[in-house]
Amino acid sequence: MSRFRRNRGEPRGGAREGGANRAARRGAWGIARIINLIAGLVAAVIVIGILLVVLEANTGNDIVKALLDAAKFLAGPFKDIFNLDDRKLEVAVNWGLAALVYVAVARLITRLLVRRG
Repeated sequence: MSRFRRNRGEPRGGAREGGANRAARRGAWGIARIINLIAGLVAAVIVIGILLVVLEANTGNDIVKALLDAAKFLAGPFKDIFNLDDRKLEVAVNWGLAALVYVAVARLITRLLVRRG
């Protein structure tokens, strides 16, 4: 039995857990899931781009070209952070860093969003 009495008209979770608060929390969780999904897709495109470069995929193929263009665009701000002698290793390190930053920033945003919601 609870130590505190509850009025019969009060919602089960107390006044703080009213319907509006639950809806806001659900909305925040929904937005957080969308942000994580987008960051995961961005990271996946970058990782696929890394694999295409490292495995020397045929750049004449339209699909390969489209994926590489998308990965280059998404990893653009991270271009030449590390200048290495091996081009494949340089792409793997710089683009891999980009993928990690996208996921880390998304996680930070979602934590802050859910904490406020």
